[in-house]
Amino acid sequence: MEPADRMLGPRDVVVVEGADALTYLHSQVSQDLQGMEVGERRWTFVLEPTGKIESLARVTRSGDDRYELDTDAGFGSALLARIDRFKIRVAADTSLTEAEGEADPAEERARIAAGWPRLGIELVPGETIPAGTGLAGIAVSFTKGCYPGQELVERMDSRDAQAPRTLRRVEVGGDARPGDPLVDGDVEVGVLTSVAAPHGLAWVKRGHEVGEAVAF
Repeated sequence: MEPADRMLGPRDVVVVEGADALTYLHSQVSQDLQGMEVGERRWTFVLEPTGKIESLARVTRSGDDRYELDTDAGFGSALLARIDRFKIRVAADTSLTEAEGEADPAEERARIAAGWPRLGIELVPGETIPAGTGLAGIAVSFTKGCYPGQELVERMDSRDAQAPRTLRRVEVGGDARPGDPLVDGDVEVGVLTSVAAPHGLAWVKRGHEVGEAVAF
């Protein structure tokens, strides 16, 4: 199940358009973009060569040679810079439209209740790896060709390796705050990242089954 638009909040949008837009984007992201119909949308990670997350974006084919990547507000410029970094002798132009306004509290509550991670909170660019985010099912293709960061993603999947931490949805009290330790009995097993009581999101250490693992 993918997240409803109402829980995503404001979005920055990066446009890639031109004769090479598809082939270039396809080579840079974790998702398979081949065969997309105009109007179709697919989620993808954009990764560092080390396999760590640089961005999470939703790709929409908005025209024959035009693709729009929407991402969390405030992270569009970084996504644009990452897409442009390897765009050498590529027949494609890029542009950025930044979001206006802030997330509505109701949208944030819906996001947390659904277990959807946000860039800069649950997904820290340059630090978080895809494994354990619960998003591989909708943001990663394990049958497409090479892309930056693929080695780590494929290795962990082929070995059925558990991530050091797993994003989990947990129940919290009204006094809980992001950054609070998550305790199971008398053992600290993780840390809260987002809170909208009675729900919270937390990164939980491997081997602990507190709450419910996020999966989309």
